[in-house]
Amino acid sequence: MGKNKLKRFAENDTRPNLIQPKFEEVFKKDHPIKGKWSEQFFKNDKPIVLELGCGKGEYTVGMGSMFPEKNFIGVDIKGARLWRGAKTAHENNMDNVGFLRTRIENITSFFTKDEVSEIWVTFPDPQLKRIRALKRLTSSVFLNAYKTFLKPQGLIHLKTDSIDLHRYTRALVEHNGLKVHQCTDDLYSNVKNDPILSIKTFYEEQFLEKGFPITYICFELSNSEPIVEHKY
Repeated sequence: MGKNKLKRFAENDTRPNLIQPKFEEVFKKDHPIKGKWSEQFFKNDKPIVLELGCGKGEYTVGMGSMFPEKNFIGVDIKGARLWRGAKTAHENNMDNVGFLRTRIENITSFFTKDEVSEIWVTFPDPQLKRIRALKRLTSSVFLNAYKTFLKPQGLIHLKTDSIDLHRYTRALVEHNGLKVHQCTDDLYSNVKNDPILSIKTFYEEQFLEKGFPITYICFELSNSEPIVEHKY
């Protein structure tokens, strides 16, 4: 392991805005912070927004700067990536921004019913092989997990360069009768001057340089029935 990574991991251990649970804290059980983010972490009752697979935290930090009336939590398993976002938020005294290092598969160990208002999924692994479809962060497996802690009419945002993941998600949303707020397969050609959608991650900048169109869909998890997979 490189010296830079070791240094970053050491710094992460000192960040009050970063939670890094041990395996035994979340394996088949709830973490102590579950249901207590407002009370213990942010110490206010502002709405909570998650960014899943946040990487270096560009979206989490960007949204936190734009919307001081909300709290934001970036979630990723890569500590060396989280280091950047946690450091930036800490140095800028952003008390409405936090980070969580965990696998998204364990997300229900950290949040309870109606604790989260909104979820952003930004440039996740598209899991293109059909046998891995349920590993997509917008699959029925994950959407049903999000429903356990997302408030009624809570919003899901997917921003990706993968047209396959975009089409898969759109078809799943339509199959389950979920309400779509916005949908485009070429974001920057079709949506102009939207500050929040104009935030660009490290990976997005790379995709744009290669000429890949960026897609976006925003929908509600308002259906009371379980989300079911479709034949895409």
